[in-house]
Amino acid sequence: MTEDMTGAAREPGSQWYDGEAGPLVRPYAMTGGRTRPGPTGVRFDLIALVTLDPGASGTDDDTLGPEHRALIDLCRAETQSVAELAAGTDLPVGVVRVLLGDLLELGRVSVSRPVPPAQLPDERILREVIAGLRAL
Repeated sequence: MTEDMTGAAREPGSQWYDGEAGPLVRPYAMTGGRTRPGPTGVRFDLIALVTLDPGASGTDDDTLGPEHRALIDLCRAETQSVAELAAGTDLPVGVVRVLLGDLLELGRVSVSRPVPPAQLPDERILREVIAGLRAL
């Protein structure tokens, strides 16, 4: 038996934490203390779609951290929104945005931003089109 930091006895090789303890690595350590994605100042909306760049190399790059690799693996299966990536990796959205900024600068992912509401068709016009189609 050994003692942990609190002085409690535990079996050798057993963990001193459990799933409810939360992440062992703080978010600022994952992002290197950064709170904004990259020097380009890209802003990722929650509904922005992230796609793995087909020409990007694999996850074997030593410059990528485990969180970067997890994001790449999630994007490999299908296009994901920023919110889905945050949920899939169980990381805060702010951390995912910074990590995605890194991947964007490395050319590993591409981002499709949502259409701004000002560029969407007016609801009145859509209702008139529906009414016209029903009249046919």
